[in-house]
Amino acid sequence: MSWIVLIVSGLFEAVWAVALGASEGFSKLVPTVIFGVGLVISMAGLAWAMKEIPTGTAYAVWVGIGASIAVAYGMIFGGEAVSMIKILLIIGLVGCIIGLKAVS
Repeated sequence: MSWIVLIVSGLFEAVWAVALGASEGFSKLVPTVIFGVGLVISMAGLAWAMKEIPTGTAYAVWVGIGASIAVAYGMIFGGEAVSMIKILLIIGLVGCIIGLKAVS
């Protein structure tokens, strides 16, 4: 169950990161609220998962999931440049996340 909670909290890490950018310095209400809610859910899930998953592994997986999704979102919806090297690096990051789970 801890791994499922960690993965979901990693998804919410991407939510709050994207919302933070969309809030334009907390000047837009809806993205700011989404940021706050996403941050609380993400951190609470990370904290809960860390009761059973070692800190380094949990944090690396959490950040990796959030970063991968945030970059992919930016490339798909945010006008961020798409390149084969970025795609390969994201795939490598996801592979490393899977590897951390496999050796845990």
